[in-house]
Amino acid sequence: MFEILAWLYPWTKALHIMSVIAWMAGLFYLPRLFVHHAEKVQTGSDTDDLFQMMEMKLLRVIMNPAMIATWIFGLCLALTPGIVDWGAIWPYTKAAAVLVMTWFHHWLGLRRKDFVRGENQLPGRRYRMMNELPTLLMVVIVLSVVVRF
Repeated sequence: MFEILAWLYPWTKALHIMSVIAWMAGLFYLPRLFVHHAEKVQTGSDTDDLFQMMEMKLLRVIMNPAMIATWIFGLCLALTPGIVDWGAIWPYTKAAAVLVMTWFHHWLGLRRKDFVRGENQLPGRRYRMMNELPTLLMVVIVLSVVVRF
């Protein structure tokens, strides 16, 4: 089984990169939608419905499939013989950052449900601050994989 992963490695790597790009795009954009939703939109208005629809489609149509694909292709890469040096630190720093990114994805999903119920308690400023988390995690992940510290 592992031999086929080695043979498919270039394809798996390409699909992983594409999945990550799509996932990251959503992780950057959804909190920005929440900023404007929290600061400018009246609960129950037509604009509230529009924001809820955009947030739901971004999460369900783009982000969820991209996260799942990222995980699947990433695990395939991790299982490909000769790719990961499990004696190094970098696989563990990358894994920790990916786990935090996955937590953030689910945190955003919970915040979307708050908007749906009309119970959002967070100000736009909090969403602005949280919007920096994917960038920090991306830095850790890219440095882990490229520099391999």
